[in-house]
Amino acid sequence: MKNFFLGILVTLIVLFVAGFLYLRLGFAEVRGDAPGSKFESYLMNRAVHASVRRQAPELPNPVPPTADNLIAGGKAYLGECSGCHGEVGKPQKYSDVLYPPIPHFPTAGTAYTESQIFWIAKHGIRRTGMFANGKWDTDQKLWTIAAYIARIGSLPPQVQEALKPKPSPTN
Repeated sequence: MKNFFLGILVTLIVLFVAGFLYLRLGFAEVRGDAPGSKFESYLMNRAVHASVRRQAPELPNPVPPTADNLIAGGKAYLGECSGCHGEVGKPQKYSDVLYPPIPHFPTAGTAYTESQIFWIAKHGIRRTGMFANGKWDTDQKLWTIAAYIARIGSLPPQVQEALKPKPSPTN
């Protein structure tokens, strides 16, 4: 029995040292324009989702999803978020050049709750390009954007109409 536990301990130590050397000697791919392995993608996606679920308190959105608030959230999204996360009816610009891939909310939606969207927008996600907007945007604004993103695939017609680009006047 003693040898069994000693074997487990030695195996764990060898795995830890091998993993440490793999990372320390530069074998891990770190380029932002190269996709990671399926294992890395699986592991990191699971880690991010689990961390957000654990750290983001499930709070009700203090901003009611009225048409006016969704329009305000949509305008803020278009001004600050759509450059990376896309606009309704337009293809994603950066889908194949960045890793991890940027979520294209208009087509993919999101698996996060409103409070998780708020938390991500406020605190960012380390090493992804999703920066912490809470440093300069108010909680009210971030909650308004979260309400919009949570409903981006099922916006009421009046909200969709209000957010359509206006035709530019011709001279």
